[in-house]
Amino acid sequence: MTTLRLLLADQLDPQHPWFDSVDEGVVHVFMEVRQETDHVLHHAQKVLAMFAGMRELARQLREAGHRVRHVAVDDPSNRQSFTDNLDALVAHYQATAVQYQAPDDWRVDAQLARWADARRAEGLQVDMVDTDHFLTTRDEAAEIFAKRKQWLMEHFYRQMRLKHRVLLDAEGQPEGGQWNFDHDNRKPWPGTPAEPADWRTPHDHSALWATIEAAGVKTFGDPQAERLAWPLNRAEALQHLQAFVTHALPHFGDYQDALTGKAWRLFHSLLSFALNVKMLRPREVIDAAEAAWHAGHVPLAAAEGFIRQILGWREYVRGVYWAQMPGYDEKNHFGHALPLPPWFWTGDTQMACMAQAVGQSLREAYAHHIQRLMVIGNFALLAGLDPQAVHRWYLGVYIDAIEWVELPNTLGMSQFADGGLLATKPYVSSAAYIDRMGDHCKGCHYRKKERIGERACPFNALYWDFHLRYDDQLRRNPRIGMVYRNIDKMDEAERDAIQQQARGIQARLDRL
Repeated sequence: MTTLRLLLADQLDPQHPWFDSVDEGVVHVFMEVRQETDHVLHHAQKVLAMFAGMRELARQLREAGHRVRHVAVDDPSNRQSFTDNLDALVAHYQATAVQYQAPDDWRVDAQLARWADARRAEGLQVDMVDTDHFLTTRDEAAEIFAKRKQWLMEHFYRQMRLKHRVLLDAEGQPEGGQWNFDHDNRKPWPGTPAEPADWRTPHDHSALWATIEAAGVKTFGDPQAERLAWPLNRAEALQHLQAFVTHALPHFGDYQDALTGKAWRLFHSLLSFALNVKMLRPREVIDAAEAAWHAGHVPLAAAEGFIRQILGWREYVRGVYWAQMPGYDEKNHFGHALPLPPWFWTGDTQMACMAQAVGQSLREAYAHHIQRLMVIGNFALLAGLDPQAVHRWYLGVYIDAIEWVELPNTLGMSQFADGGLLATKPYVSSAAYIDRMGDHCKGCHYRKKERIGERACPFNALYWDFHLRYDDQLRRNPRIGMVYRNIDKMDEAERDAIQQQARGIQARLDRL
């Protein structure tokens, strides 16, 4: 009487109830399958870290006395899909039951659900259990907004604060007298305080990387195989959490939106990978930030701004994902269709901000939220790049990109491809915002104040052209009124020149 328990690459929580006791009748199964490595082209570090993380948890479980079956990517018996391997393993172990934790990817969830239905019809017991990770259920956000005309993260966030008793005073009111301190968290970084030393632990996984390459897995970006620095187990993730709270969280609030070519980490937590593969639980991360504020170690605005990303935005976009899938990944509100320029794969562009953000993404498999939204995403939307291609690039390039969190952020927040379901306006800007928040414009080939001409910053003409192109869709948006008041002051010749400049930029995207 054997039960197989399937663990996916983003289910690396050693505290899951499955592991509370050792059962000789249970085999815990890990799979390195090409169906996942090949679903989109992934960054080398993402494949390497997920494989290494699975292998590390498998090792820990074996040492604790659990039975483990690890299907390696180069295992001759590996059929390279979850369901084909499950069929083979059920036969091999003569298993009478299979259990799996709820997948966070709709595609995998549907695949396993179809397989489960078919095998139940044949007499096999198949059960899906909770991952025991999130603070909300899949459909909780949809239930909260069922009777409201529009989904708003701020409303959801307040509900979560109240439900989970986070940053509330004795009367149940928000600490500091307000729910959101975002206005205090928008400072450019002047160069001080200094970026903290990198607290992550480097690992040499050159042997595993050689195995991945030999198996034919295609990737892009720098693997950093001899110094892979992402946490590979819960103990390391907890060390990184404590280091962030101690060394970076005090300044995170002030500079969370800052752009700079001088420091790629600044004061960001770098915890999203550990969170999204479930080495850390969101509640313990929230509690650590709140405790640091209570202890007087960090300002309230810093603690609240960080907690909002976890308790508010992270849980909210998951709710959007499950409410809108399937089909959300096909949204293309503006009908954009231009292919990604080749420098998305090299970082070789004369736009300093894009060269920094794309180059860093390729080198580190990471960029912070303003780089993703207001640099790369901003340019992609203004230029009219295919949002599905943008989605696939984001899903592949970032170490923390699991589809449930990446897809709404990319298609909804960044590309406005859902027509405003997630964001109340397109998040676009000219060079003025990038210059205000960072230091890239000072050394850039392009001139930040020019709209027209060979050296004019591409963001400028594209920004005004975007609003001219979609006047009928955007003019009535109350959050964009100032833009159209400025457009109305332009004469016809100026508008024509801007549009001609924008068409020229779109025609030579590969040479910017």
